Amino acid sequence: MPTPFAFTEEDRSKLLPSTQQNIERVVNDPALPDYGRDSIDELLEARAWTELDDRFYRDIAFGTGGMRGRTIGKIVTKAEAGKPQPLDRPEFPGTGTNMLNFDNVRRAVSALGAYLIEGYPGEKLSVVIAHDTRHFSQPFAEAAAQALNALGIDAMLFAEDRSTPQLSFTTRVAGAHAGIMITASHNPPHDNGLKFYSRDGGQVVEPHASGITKHFAKISSDPSALSELLAKVKTPGKTTTLDPEMDVIYRDAVAGLVLEQEAILGSHLKVKFVYTPLHGTGIRAVPALLDQFGFQYSVVATQRNGDGRFPTVKSPNPENAEALELAIKQAEAEHADVVMATDPDADRMGVAVRDASGKMVLLTGNQIGSIMAYYRCSRLAAQGILTDANRKNAVIIKTFVTTDLQKRIAEHFGIGCIETLTGFKYIGEKMHDYELAQNDPEFAKLPAKERRERSLQGSRFVVFAGEESYGYTGGDYVRDKDANAAVLMFAEVAAYAKLHDKTLVEYLDDIYCELGFYTERLGTLTFEGAQGAQQIAKLLASFRSQPPAAYQGQTVTRVDDFGLQDFTDADGKKIPKETMLLFHLADGGRMAVRGSGTEPKIKFYFFTRTEAKGDLAAIKTERKAFLEAWWNEVQEDVKKRVG
Repeated sequence: MPTPFAFTEEDRSKLLPSTQQNIERVVNDPALPDYGRDSIDELLEARAWTELDDRFYRDIAFGTGGMRGRTIGKIVTKAEAGKPQPLDRPEFPGTGTNMLNFDNVRRAVSALGAYLIEGYPGEKLSVVIAHDTRHFSQPFAEAAAQALNALGIDAMLFAEDRSTPQLSFTTRVAGAHAGIMITASHNPPHDNGLKFYSRDGGQVVEPHASGITKHFAKISSDPSALSELLAKVKTPGKTTTLDPEMDVIYRDAVAGLVLEQEAILGSHLKVKFVYTPLHGTGIRAVPALLDQFGFQYSVVATQRNGDGRFPTVKSPNPENAEALELAIKQAEAEHADVVMATDPDADRMGVAVRDASGKMVLLTGNQIGSIMAYYRCSRLAAQGILTDANRKNAVIIKTFVTTDLQKRIAEHFGIGCIETLTGFKYIGEKMHDYELAQNDPEFAKLPAKERRERSLQGSRFVVFAGEESYGYTGGDYVRDKDANAAVLMFAEVAAYAKLHDKTLVEYLDDIYCELGFYTERLGTLTFEGAQGAQQIAKLLASFRSQPPAAYQGQTVTRVDDFGLQDFTDADGKKIPKETMLLFHLADGGRMAVRGSGTEPKIKFYFFTRTEAKGDLAAIKTERKAFLEAWWNEVQEDVKKRVG
């Protein structure tokens, strides 16, 4: 018999009321494993009240497309550490209602299953599941498959880790009803998560997101709801392993994005790359794609193998300069021209390129995306694919917080620009809308060239889509950002620039000189745990109720409140409500403020534009200093607002 559970008076005085309620609920759950109860006892005995509050102050947030959170606590209990595991992983994930563990994975996946059963009555349902290289990703994928099988739903798993874009692609190709990706993308090693995908391969959006959320809430508050659903299952579902041919089909679709094979053949031996998967899934696809086109490259050996510790970097995030340090060091030794890095689930890509002086320069996500957007527009126009007759049906899709240079590029080539809320799910939704406009259920199965021709004739053809946070795609074959494809597309631009005796920095400078110098800055503030969530909410409410009057001596002339006002995109479709504020300055500058949807952060996006006339190097220096001063001013403002 386990020891009866009871808080001490000291516990009750130190823990949040919600923490106490959630601990009592978990302890009284007969399904709680022994290590879970032992972990709670350990933390109480150690008076680890902050840790307990962080783990139990709420139920883990189930967002519009899944959930993400800590899998490994700041304090790992002896019960969780258990027996030694490969790569120093604890034997068990952290116990807690606000932790990503087996209980929360099963409940979330069961909610998806319940929604599918409701939405497709009588159909034999199937779901594709993929996972990255993080701690517990594979066991969570297996647990997800078991939860689906218990509901009579078939699960299709990859034999090993695979990328997020390949999950999106395979969900469509396999004809599945949904997809599940186990990943926390570029988050720290202690995190994990899961994302849900609709049968079109896009992350779930409304009304599906709310439908799944409703079932999750019901299962969470009333365990009998799931029991009743399970009792109705006549035949359990089966779990199968996907055929390796699926890898080939995916890579062929990515390879179809190449526009100028002649440019590659003419210069690919003159440009050399260094690639790193940062211990993630990119190694499964990127080398094969680069080999297919004969590119010269090397892989960072110490970052080649999957490792959920991500031991060679502080964070496996290609947005951060530190994550590219080993690759840049290798590029210097090998005299390589370009460094490319993909994050653990290979949906984001970061790069460093050599400038005319021989120095390796990091490019921002805005710059990387703009280079590829301009290149793809210019090549499609030069090849006669984009014409005066059809260019009105071509578009670039970007988020509101992505550089306006891409809007200017679209304008320059006479095509449309569609802006969405932050999150590639909204970009994927636009692609799905354009596919539906074809009114042909077989459209997705057509060859890429035929899909392009038909889209340019009577719907919308997506030339390029991307967001400032290092996510891009060059086609509608996939409904999420694709770093495997981004590596190939960027390698092609590098080869094209080399053929014309230009570095990629010079290629970008040419764009600036033609269209104007657009520059941006991202400022991020992190507020972790229960207290941090309250601070983020307080800050966003403060900016809404007391908007700044001016920044850097420039009056704030307008505030766009995406949570309260109504907006439509360039297609006339209503923009969903989101807590994001956009401040417009008198000189044309802008600042956006929003809470991150996946991390305990509040983000500030700064935008400026000026003519690129005269000394461009001096203009760059001046604009960088201006943005830095602006960010410093905002940080001082934040301190006052937080109190």
